[in-house]
Amino acid sequence: MNSSSLNDNIPGFPNLPIRPRRNRRNKAIRALVRETRLSPESFILPVFVVDGENQRIPIAAMPGCYRLSIDETVKLAKEAHGLGISGIAPFPALTDDKKDSIATESTNPDGLYQRTIKELKSALPELLVISDVAMDPYSSDGHDGLVEDGQILNDETLEILACMAVSQAEAGSDIVAPSDMMDGRVGYIRDALDLDGFTDVGILSYSAKYASAFYGPFRDALDSAPKAGDKKTYQMDPANGTEALREVFLDIEEGADMVMVKPGLPYLDVIRRIKDAVEVPVAAYHVSGEYAMIKAAAEKGWLDGKAAMVEAHIALKRAGADMILTYSAIDMAKILQG
Repeated sequence: MNSSSLNDNIPGFPNLPIRPRRNRRNKAIRALVRETRLSPESFILPVFVVDGENQRIPIAAMPGCYRLSIDETVKLAKEAHGLGISGIAPFPALTDDKKDSIATESTNPDGLYQRTIKELKSALPELLVISDVAMDPYSSDGHDGLVEDGQILNDETLEILACMAVSQAEAGSDIVAPSDMMDGRVGYIRDALDLDGFTDVGILSYSAKYASAFYGPFRDALDSAPKAGDKKTYQMDPANGTEALREVFLDIEEGADMVMVKPGLPYLDVIRRIKDAVEVPVAAYHVSGEYAMIKAAAEKGWLDGKAAMVEAHIALKRAGADMILTYSAIDMAKILQG
């Protein structure tokens, strides 16, 4: 008597014509029916850049991440490109003597950031360079906008951001990514780029950027924390989801080619709502705090760091992210290659 007929004859034994476990019973079947798939092409690698040569300075709060000089940044970019990663997003870590209240250094054609973009595009023309547009790395106040009497000025900041974006485009940036959350900045930047002939330079807008506690390690890496106050008057309230749709729609109307949700994992619901509502690509940023938590727990032996990192990225992708900015891009690409 086979097991099927035996089961049929056991009183109370269920007759189940639908058994979802059939699609999980071995690795090959699980791979065949998998709904969400990761690939290196969907990753963008953020990097921290410092002046000098042969600089590779560990970031204590982000194990495995470094502040890199331009030459070391290019080396890392070549590794990323060789693994199939689509883009790199550099962030400049400047010394205080390069900072002032109006972010003058942000438009210096010979500055650290512009030189970084030029070197990356010279070495790897096919690798996308996605440049950050915000005042805080260059500001002596540590804010994303101009500060006057403790207030963050919106409209007065837009001209600075537009000039910054044009300077980055002149250096060779493929996509500018305004992360400042000033009202109207996408349209202002789009107009400035077009007027200067950079009609092909895209805009990836940090549309739903929350005033999050998960940015701490990033700010330590760049030494870009606000000197006074916080960013709650311009970054979004973590309690709000519908407001994110308003921000996204405004940015798309102003010319954003792609939109972003930041952070990623605490806002999976927002990613999904935006993905269902718009027709442009949606990005998610797996931010420094998310990365650091997994790394720290793995170092303690509290979880399998590799498996947890893969699961985190699957969650972002499953929620609707078309692309993911992640400090784990190279590690993830190696994992996916087997």
